[in-house]
Amino acid sequence: MSKMQITKEIIEAAVVGGSVLGGGGGGSMKDGLKMALQALEAGPMELIDIEDLSEDSYVVNVSAVGAPSAKTSFATLEDYAKAARLLCDFAKIEIAGFITNEMGGLATVNGWMQGALLGLPIIDAPSNGRAHPTGVMGAMGLHAEGEYESIQVAVGGNPALGKHIEVSVRSTIDNAAAQVRNAAVLAGGFVAVARNPVTAGYAKTHAANGAVKQAIALGRSMLAARPDGGKAVTEAVCRELGATVLHQGRIAAIDLTCKGGFDVGTIKWDDFELTFWNEYMTAEQDRNRLATFPDLIMTLDTGTGWPVTSAEVEEGQDVTVICASKDRIRLGAGMSDPVLFGSCEEATGKSMLSYIFT
Repeated sequence: MSKMQITKEIIEAAVVGGSVLGGGGGGSMKDGLKMALQALEAGPMELIDIEDLSEDSYVVNVSAVGAPSAKTSFATLEDYAKAARLLCDFAKIEIAGFITNEMGGLATVNGWMQGALLGLPIIDAPSNGRAHPTGVMGAMGLHAEGEYESIQVAVGGNPALGKHIEVSVRSTIDNAAAQVRNAAVLAGGFVAVARNPVTAGYAKTHAANGAVKQAIALGRSMLAARPDGGKAVTEAVCRELGATVLHQGRIAAIDLTCKGGFDVGTIKWDDFELTFWNEYMTAEQDRNRLATFPDLIMTLDTGTGWPVTSAEVEEGQDVTVICASKDRIRLGAGMSDPVLFGSCEEATGKSMLSYIFT
């Protein structure tokens, strides 16, 4: 059995590298580091490969859903564990471990607290090897499995504000995801989620296997380069991911709206523009398309080389925009269905399908 015992050094690398793989979304490094370190205090954690489980073992997808910029976002560590417990009760199953839904500063360590509290391993088989805006994109192609019934549980919201909510849903992938997204809105912008139990056999062929270790390797390279400054860190990112620098400069304008539980908007320089829907969707210069989601578009602080999400960038900030082709990252089955990208076009007002599927 291939095991990696989780240490503070691995946590730091996973959070930093995972933030880059978030592609603008996936939560903040600060929150991810805090949660993972608290998990380490709560109990031992280990990362194992999906191949280490029997084909019929159940794994559960865990995530955080909401708009990262929402000012009333609130979920406790117990909320994350409770969502997992409620799912087991609701689905009447025993689970062998947890998988995260995506990569990101927070998302990469989704499941680590649950693993520590419940004594179960973290499985290196994320639903997707980058962050994505919709739940169905992180469902490993289950939406195309006609007989699959989605079970999703959401817990979160600040009780002091009268916003705490616990929701259990059994429906289609789309309907269940919509209910979870609505729960996030009602909770003040954010909920902890456990959902879509699948067998290890299914995950082996539909998940982004090895994406957590890719995040750890990337983070280690960035941390090693950090003493040499932002340029060295950026070069480390480009080297690890085969990425290129698309633009560098001070942001002239940011248009951000929190709509339907998502952050949506644009970031502009003189002739360069990024659109985002939580994650960066498109990069254009002089209206010429340079990159399109699920290519990995990410902003790095020019001075430090450290990742900055779409919810964190500020007008006047000097950032470097990098891009890695989707072929250089690990993607789950949810990234291969053209039907799922129509919502991205609608949200951004940009043509995307013709660039993705050619």
